[in-house]
Amino acid sequence: MFGLGWFEVAALVVIALLVFGPEKLPQAAAQAGRTLRNLRRMANNAKEDLRSGLGPEFADFDPADLNPKNFVRKHLTADLEEEWDGAKSAAALTGPAVPSSYAAEAADELGYGEIPPYDREAT
Repeated sequence: MFGLGWFEVAALVVIALLVFGPEKLPQAAAQAGRTLRNLRRMANNAKEDLRSGLGPEFADFDPADLNPKNFVRKHLTADLEEEWDGAKSAAALTGPAVPSSYAAEAADELGYGEIPPYDREAT
Protein backbone atom coordinates (compact mmCIF):
# COMPACT_ATOMS: atom_id res chain seq x y z
CA MET A 1 0.00 0.00 0.00
CA PHE A 2 1.35 3.40 -1.07
CA GLY A 3 4.67 1.80 -2.02
CA LEU A 4 5.49 0.93 1.59
CA GLY A 5 6.74 -2.44 2.73
CA TRP A 6 5.72 -4.24 5.89
CA PHE A 7 8.77 -2.99 7.75
CA GLU A 8 7.95 0.66 6.99
CA VAL A 9 4.30 0.18 8.02
CA ALA A 10 5.35 -1.44 11.29
CA ALA A 11 7.78 1.43 11.96
CA LEU A 12 5.01 3.98 11.35
CA VAL A 13 2.68 2.14 13.74
CA VAL A 14 5.35 2.10 16.46
CA ILE A 15 6.06 5.82 15.96
CA ALA A 16 2.32 6.61 16.07
CA LEU A 17 2.02 4.55 19.27
CA LEU A 18 4.87 6.49 20.85
CA VAL A 19 3.53 9.89 19.75
CA PHE A 20 -0.17 9.45 20.57
CA GLY A 21 -0.01 6.78 23.24
CA PRO A 22 -2.20 3.68 23.43
CA GLU A 23 -5.20 5.64 24.77
CA LYS A 24 -5.43 8.25 22.01
CA LEU A 25 -4.23 6.17 19.05
CA PRO A 26 -7.73 4.81 18.15
CA GLN A 27 -9.16 8.35 18.30
CA ALA A 28 -6.35 9.68 16.07
CA ALA A 29 -6.89 6.84 13.57
CA ALA A 30 -10.65 7.56 13.46
CA GLN A 31 -9.96 11.26 12.91
CA ALA A 32 -7.53 10.45 10.07
CA GLY A 33 -10.13 8.16 8.47
CA ARG A 34 -12.82 10.85 8.62
CA THR A 35 -10.44 13.41 7.13
CA LEU A 36 -9.51 11.06 4.28
CA ARG A 37 -13.19 10.34 3.53
CA ASN A 38 -13.95 14.07 3.48
CA LEU A 39 -11.04 14.75 1.10
CA ARG A 40 -12.19 12.00 -1.26
CA ARG A 41 -15.76 13.30 -1.22
CA MET A 42 -14.57 16.85 -1.92
CA ALA A 43 -12.41 15.64 -4.83
CA ASN A 44 -15.28 13.65 -6.34
CA ASN A 45 -17.62 16.64 -5.99
CA ALA A 46 -15.06 18.89 -7.69
CA LYS A 47 -14.76 16.40 -10.59
CA GLU A 48 -18.52 16.25 -11.02
CA ASP A 49 -18.82 20.05 -10.88
CA LEU A 50 -16.12 20.33 -13.55
CA ARG A 51 -17.83 17.80 -15.81
CA SER A 52 -21.24 19.43 -15.41
CA GLY A 53 -19.75 22.89 -16.02
CA LEU A 54 -18.00 21.83 -19.22
CA GLY A 55 -21.20 20.55 -20.77
CA PRO A 56 -22.09 17.51 -22.85
CA GLU A 57 -19.21 18.02 -25.32
CA PHE A 58 -16.76 16.95 -22.62
CA ALA A 59 -18.74 14.06 -21.17
CA ASP A 60 -15.77 11.70 -21.56
CA PHE A 61 -13.30 14.19 -20.00
CA ASP A 62 -11.09 12.70 -17.30
CA PRO A 63 -8.84 15.02 -15.25
CA ALA A 64 -6.25 12.23 -15.09
CA ASP A 65 -5.69 12.81 -18.83
CA LEU A 66 -4.11 16.16 -17.95
CA ASN A 67 -1.21 14.36 -16.29
CA PRO A 68 1.71 14.69 -18.75
CA LYS A 69 2.50 10.97 -18.64
CA ASN A 70 -1.08 9.99 -19.46
CA PHE A 71 -1.37 12.73 -22.11
CA VAL A 72 1.73 11.53 -23.96
CA ARG A 73 0.73 7.88 -23.63
CA LYS A 74 -2.78 8.58 -24.91
CA HIS A 75 -1.95 10.87 -27.83
CA LEU A 76 1.41 9.67 -29.07
CA THR A 77 1.13 5.93 -28.67
CA ALA A 78 -2.50 5.63 -29.79
CA ASP A 79 -1.46 5.47 -33.44
CA LEU A 80 1.11 2.76 -32.74
CA GLU A 81 -1.41 0.72 -30.80
CA GLU A 82 -3.98 1.03 -33.60
CA GLU A 83 -1.38 0.02 -36.17
CA TRP A 84 -0.30 -2.93 -34.05
CA ASP A 85 -3.92 -4.02 -33.50
CA GLY A 86 -4.50 -3.79 -37.25
CA ALA A 87 -1.43 -5.92 -37.91
CA LYS A 88 -2.60 -8.53 -35.40
CA SER A 89 -6.03 -8.75 -37.05
CA ALA A 90 -4.40 -9.01 -40.49
CA ALA A 91 -2.09 -11.73 -39.18
CA ALA A 92 -5.11 -13.67 -38.00
CA LEU A 93 -6.47 -13.64 -41.55
CA THR A 94 -3.31 -13.95 -43.65
CA GLY A 95 -0.60 -15.23 -41.33
CA PRO A 96 2.21 -13.42 -39.52
CA ALA A 97 2.77 -9.82 -40.57
CA VAL A 98 4.39 -6.68 -39.20
CA PRO A 99 3.12 -3.11 -39.33
CA SER A 100 4.11 -1.21 -42.46
CA SER A 101 6.37 1.23 -40.61
CA TYR A 102 8.42 -1.66 -39.22
CA ALA A 103 8.71 -3.28 -42.64
CA ALA A 104 10.02 -0.01 -44.10
CA GLU A 105 12.64 0.24 -41.37
CA ALA A 106 13.75 -3.33 -41.97
CA ALA A 107 14.25 -2.62 -45.69
CA ASP A 108 16.50 0.37 -44.87
CA GLU A 109 18.90 -1.63 -42.69
CA LEU A 110 22.45 -1.96 -43.92
CA GLY A 111 24.15 -5.28 -44.36
CA TYR A 112 27.53 -6.15 -42.90
CA GLY A 113 30.28 -4.04 -44.45
CA GLU A 114 27.92 -1.69 -46.32
CA ILE A 115 28.72 2.00 -46.18
CA PRO A 116 25.84 4.23 -45.09
CA PRO A 117 24.75 6.95 -47.49
CA TYR A 118 26.33 10.37 -47.03
CA ASP A 119 24.31 13.55 -47.42
CA ARG A 120 26.51 16.54 -48.14
CA GLU A 121 23.66 19.02 -47.62
CA ALA A 122 23.01 17.79 -44.10
CA THR A 123 26.43 18.79 -42.78
